[in-house]
Amino acid sequence: MPVQASANAPAVTDGGLFLGLMSGTSADGIDAALVRFEPTLRVLFGRTYPLPVALRDDVLRLSQAEARLSLDEVGRLDTRLGQAFAAVAQQALADAGVAPGDVTAIGSHGQTLRHDPTGAAPFSQQFGDASVIAERTGITTVADFRRRDVAAGGQGAPLMPAFHAAVLRDPAEDRAVLNLGGIANLSLMPRAGDVRGFDTGPANGLMDAWCLEHRSQPYDRDAAFAREGRVDEALLATLLAEPWFALPPPKSTGRDQFQLQWLRARLGTQSPADVQATLCELTAATVADALRREMPACARLLACGGGVHNPLLMQRLAARLPGVAVESTAAHGLDPDFVEAAGFAWLARETLAGRPGNLPAVTGARGPRVLGAIHRV
Repeated sequence: MPVQASANAPAVTDGGLFLGLMSGTSADGIDAALVRFEPTLRVLFGRTYPLPVALRDDVLRLSQAEARLSLDEVGRLDTRLGQAFAAVAQQALADAGVAPGDVTAIGSHGQTLRHDPTGAAPFSQQFGDASVIAERTGITTVADFRRRDVAAGGQGAPLMPAFHAAVLRDPAEDRAVLNLGGIANLSLMPRAGDVRGFDTGPANGLMDAWCLEHRSQPYDRDAAFAREGRVDEALLATLLAEPWFALPPPKSTGRDQFQLQWLRARLGTQSPADVQATLCELTAATVADALRREMPACARLLACGGGVHNPLLMQRLAARLPGVAVESTAAHGLDPDFVEAAGFAWLARETLAGRPGNLPAVTGARGPRVLGAIHRV
């Protein structure tokens, strides 16, 4: 069903087809969403395509904080990811029955390998050479969305709150959107006032990595692994003592901070299943704590991303947020698996139109900025 833009959102009037490509911190695949914005936003096609196994292994290995990349590895990985994104774009259009010439532009997020917006030389690095994508698809490609915001003093993330507000804000209630990718982030959309947003901490990234290590499975299907264990309250308290959780917004993070090395430094003699259950509870606790602290009047929490399919996580979020309706974005006409990909299609449209794509109240940037680099064909 079409998604109606809210009364407070900018008009969604630009025609044409846009293809959004997204690979998140979980690196479990590339999401492709074919989107039309006129007269209302419609996701015409959405599908997730797996990364080649060797490429995914390299992404996961090189995204760890302790990993050291040579310049040769950087160059090759950037090209290989660009080739993978291009192949997904071509396959998605073929699967959707759409000719490349009918697509106005591709919005490609790329694959984040490093994110350090608060260091002495702030940066956020996404790999996936957009020149390769444009060259192989013959479609104008917009990419590298985060770095202009970082250059303007912002976090460069999260970038989805502007899109969430455009399509999911409701002037009748205070609501929030929760993206449960490798990292969890919130978009806070009050009935009146500024939209805000920030990362809350790990979501699927740690759970997936622990499950892969101990069960040789890329994720914990139906939370079966976590349900074998119990929450270790002492371990949970140790994890929650991480100072980053207490930082005020704007803030953002990534896999290079919350990864297995961070977890192992805090482990005792817990069983693997107990650790998995505790990681699930960590996500629920950090999201709920952040929402209660930053938007205590929230009436509805709309969840998207892969974590929506974790029934234990959704149950624990609801249990920790009494009085808040916790539901999937599917209840509002937007497939939770392709919200972010659709969002990068939207950002590509905003960039081509010369409109800002960031929200300074979210990222902390000095002002609105047109995001991304345009690779024309």
